[in-house]
Amino acid sequence: MPEDRAADLRPSPEALLAAAEQETRGRLKIFLGAAPGVGKTYEMLASGHARLKEGADVVVGVVETHGRQETEALVAGLEVIPRRRVPYKGRELDEMDLDAILARRPALVLVDELAHTNAPESRHAKRYMDVEELLAAGIDVYTTLNIQHVESLNDVVAQITRVRVRETVPDAIIDRADDIEIIDITPGDLIQRLKEGKVYVPQTARRAVENYFSPGNLTALRELALRRTAQRVDEQLLTHMRAHAISGPWAAGERVLVCLSEDPRAAALVRYAKRLADRLRAPWVALYVETGRALRLGPAERDRIADFLRLAERLGGEAVTIPGGTRIADDVLGYARSANVTHIVIGKSDRARWFEIVYGSVVHDLVRRSGNISVHVIAGEPEPGPPANRSASGAPARRLDAPPYLASLGIVALATLVGFGLQRILALQNIALVFLTAVLVSAVRFGLAPALLASVAGMLAFNFFFIPPLYTFTITDPENVVALFFFLVVAVIASNLTARVRAQALAARARAKTTEDLYLFSKKLAGAGTLDDLLWATAFQIASMLKVRVVLLLAEEGALAVKAAYPPEDVLDAADLAAAKWAFENSRVAGRGADTLPGAKRLFLPMQTGRGTVGVIGIDRDKEGPLLTPEQRRLLDALADQAALAVERVNLVADVEKARLDAETDRLRSALLTSISHDLKTPLASIMGAAGTLRDFSASIAPEARADLLSTIEEEGERLNRFIANLLDMTRLESGAVAPNAALYDVGEIVGSAMRRAQAILRHHKVEIELAADLPMLLVDPVLFEQALFNLLDNAAKYAPEGSRVRLEGWSDGDQVTLRLLDEGPGIPEGDVERVFDKFYRVRKGDQVRAGTGLGLAIARGFLEAMGGTITVSRRPERSGAVFTIRMPVPVGAPQLEALS
Repeated sequence: MPEDRAADLRPSPEALLAAAEQETRGRLKIFLGAAPGVGKTYEMLASGHARLKEGADVVVGVVETHGRQETEALVAGLEVIPRRRVPYKGRELDEMDLDAILARRPALVLVDELAHTNAPESRHAKRYMDVEELLAAGIDVYTTLNIQHVESLNDVVAQITRVRVRETVPDAIIDRADDIEIIDITPGDLIQRLKEGKVYVPQTARRAVENYFSPGNLTALRELALRRTAQRVDEQLLTHMRAHAISGPWAAGERVLVCLSEDPRAAALVRYAKRLADRLRAPWVALYVETGRALRLGPAERDRIADFLRLAERLGGEAVTIPGGTRIADDVLGYARSANVTHIVIGKSDRARWFEIVYGSVVHDLVRRSGNISVHVIAGEPEPGPPANRSASGAPARRLDAPPYLASLGIVALATLVGFGLQRILALQNIALVFLTAVLVSAVRFGLAPALLASVAGMLAFNFFFIPPLYTFTITDPENVVALFFFLVVAVIASNLTARVRAQALAARARAKTTEDLYLFSKKLAGAGTLDDLLWATAFQIASMLKVRVVLLLAEEGALAVKAAYPPEDVLDAADLAAAKWAFENSRVAGRGADTLPGAKRLFLPMQTGRGTVGVIGIDRDKEGPLLTPEQRRLLDALADQAALAVERVNLVADVEKARLDAETDRLRSALLTSISHDLKTPLASIMGAAGTLRDFSASIAPEARADLLSTIEEEGERLNRFIANLLDMTRLESGAVAPNAALYDVGEIVGSAMRRAQAILRHHKVEIELAADLPMLLVDPVLFEQALFNLLDNAAKYAPEGSRVRLEGWSDGDQVTLRLLDEGPGIPEGDVERVFDKFYRVRKGDQVRAGTGLGLAIARGFLEAMGGTITVSRRPERSGAVFTIRMPVPVGAPQLEALS
């Protein structure tokens, strides 16, 4: 084995020495937070309890609860080392007793507020020094720290919060920590905790919210905590890999950006950026700025850009395309600064100097204005063969489009004719404006190249037809030479500026059209009520905007199934199914043109949300080469994201509905079991008791007592029968099995039958019936109608006190008959007016619980609504009591009782 290779496989001596030193020291774990009140002390105590349950010897060295009850409850279960009293300026301060802890030698000690300054005359000036002594003694320490107390971040925190923190700890303490646990809550939650008095007393909390705990400050402090912890994690990973001789790369704080164009040398830039990122152990991004010029690129150039972006993704970078403005350098620097880029890689320009003077240089602008960002200008070499996609490079070269140039010459000819018409009334210099107008029209209508042709043709026509000597290109007057020269310069500059504005307008129009399509698509998705409608809308939108064939697959019973396609298609071949499955399971692109399973006919993209992949989109077209250009790929990603969120919304609605039904089922099951346990046992106990008494003491029971016992058996048996009948009726209602056998019946007869049935339960009440004599006959099922009336009478008998009146009234209101049942019970509370008709719901008044199942009123409403009627309940206005009102429609042509008699 070579010497250098053997050295690479040996662990780092420094890392091994650090590991050996750690074996004799205690372990330090820091609970790091962005601000006070996030729960560091609480989490430290909870972790201490977990270690205690594991059998570790845990003590509390010092914990500041600040009066928080939850924190004090956790302290109560742990051994607390008493603090020592230190006199200071006429008062005594409580400090952690370091010597007592060292004498106790626990396995783990909990030390709050690591940045605390100790009282004078203490052995150490700072608490973190006490912790270092405990660690040196082999005692593990759990401690808490806020990010603003870290020494290296002191200036940054002061700049953010406008508050200078005086108590700090050196960064070496964090670097020496074996574990760092971020304790984090959102700024909104922390501010709410402050307002609730869970962090400071109300007066202090109010000042803290106004001056320190603003959402912006808290967000910045959270980012500092996360970044500092990530830095420590990177260092720990580096030490581990060195100690175990594991090769890199490792993450760091650098970030690389490579700028792409259609130039064939851009592939070399991508590979250079990859190598640079590996050396810096940094993430990297491949950026393409899409300007108005991109609209004029041919298919070969567009495909080349797509290949470069895909190459960046294959090499582990992030491919990004952004819309451009007037200056590409501004767009690149704007993105670089927003993404915290530290290195920009760009290709060396080979354009002529005059071109850079006229159009500017992106490279020079980046170097001049990059500030602290390093710019790497790379010459690069073109690819020896075609780009990554052969069919793309083999696209035919773009042909010259002759009509715009001919039209520009025609516009110049028209300007010449106009000049002939105006030369007698205008000076020679003013005729030049006519040709300049022709140049501007050509630039606006046809772009830069036809406008440049118009500039040259206009100059020649102006010279030949209008500058003496006429009909020759010779110029005798020097002033005319200067005028003609500046005419050409102005024409070129004007055509260039106008063409740029035109290109930007076209690009803005295209982006506006795309944005409008996306907006309309989002509206269409929001209005889709079912999953099928949503998927079909998605398939059609993608097919119409990208001009591709689309298929959508979702998971169904453990496998992917085609749910929508445009044009409709139900069957995929084995290669496509394999690519779709791989894309779904790995949340990455697969299929045609991708790195995975490129032999498939279609390209499959996962539809992803925060909860994972919800489906797969497959696209294909007959055109050879890459399926999508960079802008089309970005558009497809936007459509796929919207569709995925819409699918997730539909799934969440279904989940919520299922959860609601499950909760309702559980509630009903619980209510049913409760009802059965009470309302079955009560009558059964009465029946069994009466029957047992008759059996055991039959000979000695008086005839009156025997009759009472038999009456009890009969009444409780009837009560049990009503209970079971209610359960059966509710089952019929819920299953939809209630089909009224309706016919014309006299209301008075049904009321009389219901009263006879309820005679026993109403025997202790004064019953009054007042029905109008002209009640029409109703189209009802007499059995169901009678049962509904009986349930209302039974309800009145339960809740109205003995001796009170139960009154039933009835009258006709033209097209309906109204029956009203009034009792003198406690009435219905305002909040229970509608709930009394819910299954198993029973109104409770005070400590009294009435016997019943809570099904009678629900069954009454179900039966009446099945026959086309309604029932409502209200409170009696003149006194306590409930009023149940039934309204039944009068059938057309229904006879009245007087007509029958």
